[in-house]
Amino acid sequence: MQAQLEPFHAIAISRLAHALKAQGRSIIHMEFGQPSTGAPPAAIARAHAVLDDDAMGYWESAPLKQRLARHYHERYGVTVDPGRFILTCGASPALVLALNSLFSPGDRVALARPGYVAYRNALKALHLEPVEIACGPEVRYKLTAAALAAIEPAPHAVIIASPANPTGTIIAAGELAAIAEVCRERGIRIISDEIYHGLSYVEPAQTILAYAPEALVVSSFSKYFSMAGWRLGWLLVPEDHIARAQAYCGNLFLTAPSLSQHAALAAFDDLTELDSHLHVYAENRRLLLAALPDLGLRAIAPPDGAFYIYASIAHLTDDSLDFCQRLLNDTGVATAPGIDFDPVDGRHFFRMSFAVSTPQIVDAIARLQPWFAAQAGL
Repeated sequence: MQAQLEPFHAIAISRLAHALKAQGRSIIHMEFGQPSTGAPPAAIARAHAVLDDDAMGYWESAPLKQRLARHYHERYGVTVDPGRFILTCGASPALVLALNSLFSPGDRVALARPGYVAYRNALKALHLEPVEIACGPEVRYKLTAAALAAIEPAPHAVIIASPANPTGTIIAAGELAAIAEVCRERGIRIISDEIYHGLSYVEPAQTILAYAPEALVVSSFSKYFSMAGWRLGWLLVPEDHIARAQAYCGNLFLTAPSLSQHAALAAFDDLTELDSHLHVYAENRRLLLAALPDLGLRAIAPPDGAFYIYASIAHLTDDSLDFCQRLLNDTGVATAPGIDFDPVDGRHFFRMSFAVSTPQIVDAIARLQPWFAAQAGL
């Protein structure tokens, strides 16, 4: 039986945005969660040198794995053997690798709603059953240990994300520990998506490994490292899963791009440059949060981290896709409809990415103010 997947509607919005740009329209791309900045200079310089001197081929960088292990020790205080890292072509294959190597068709996997669209669709594509947990404003749009403990029967696994997409919410250390304890008691495997680590505005995000060393961690160089187009990520697996994960990875994906692995290792030499991006995002966040009330957008998820604002537009529409299409056509500001992230209540929400330049944020606010005023007057 073939799986029936819902489309990723933000991609359709982006296609329309690019078509309008080709017609000469001025477009501000706030529909995708990708940095507008490029890879750090050290990474680019290393890539140029490798292109000149190395024919490359199928390869998995031992030095990069060692540097990642050092990174986990320096940032989180956890010790990780470099052999536990499986390098992948971005976080998406890492998620597929985790799910495909751990579970059988029909297994049940819990996840928060709202949540990243590909979680739900990847589960369906692999004939796993998504068990969505509604996480609304009463829990600050965050998965809780209590909600996970209440699921009967216990799911085989849970996908957690902190900071989360689309809300930017961060699960506090105490709650992460409680989630880990519930999962131990109930035999629930943990897959933690930590792709937005390094992008926090209130408190640093904690790795689940500090509370559940047997968890699997998905991450990549796309967000904090500003290397989305380089398509490089990793899956961190427990010791007893290394051989199985390597077998699946080798057969399904071979290896991650060699050039990207060289560049990513050099990117660790430019952390000051990367931290400067966070200062830009913080200013963009500040400007948007100050402007939102004047737009009539007062019900939002708290953007603790990542670079998104997930806002209710229930007072204006019950069709977020149509809303985003009209907003783009009228103003040139591209955003993502909430139905990508929540098939139940997402029709009342939309998501804005503020991973663009600050002048673009200022321009976007100037375009949005009269448009939202006009919508409220309808």
